[in-house]
Amino acid sequence: MTNSDVSWPQRTERLLLRRVTESDIDRLLEFRNDPEVYRWLLKTEVDKDALRDAWMRTLTEPGEHSSLAELDGTVIGTAGLVVRDGMGQDGAAAVVGDEAQIGYILDPAYGGRGYGTEIASNLLRIAFEDLGVRRVVAGCFADNTPSWRVLEKVGMRREQHGVQDSWHAELGWVDGYTYGILADEWRATRS
Repeated sequence: MTNSDVSWPQRTERLLLRRVTESDIDRLLEFRNDPEVYRWLLKTEVDKDALRDAWMRTLTEPGEHSSLAELDGTVIGTAGLVVRDGMGQDGAAAVVGDEAQIGYILDPAYGGRGYGTEIASNLLRIAFEDLGVRRVVAGCFADNTPSWRVLEKVGMRREQHGVQDSWHAELGWVDGYTYGILADEWRATRS
């Protein structure tokens, strides 16, 4: 799969999901490096150049469909979507590009208004309708209640509760959750 499999920008009820540009990096850093945000990310603070490089790679790497969430012209979050190969034996054509992983970051100033759910819901739609994947997964720290609530609101099921499987810079070893949903399950909820 290539980035051309998704037509950008994408619209939700209230948001515009669009690809990143270099001019977005300063705005991303405003909320990405907020302690309230990076507390729940695998990587804590990042510098501007590292973030710019990482986001600019999303425009060209195969399987990368990550975007920004914009509300009335202001970037309020990120919408991560990466297509990858599912697990299986070597040479199994059935697993090539059949799974996607989603993630999202929301500026805390916009929290509690359903934007995270709107982003995650649209990521599932893009993954299943536009990209035709078989399965979507997501993960979070177990203590990140707002994140796992979003995943459950969009119909994903908790598939794993890893006991002290994730390192947290402030809390040490903490529990993590893995969520998943199959294309057939997602379609059944839309009927």
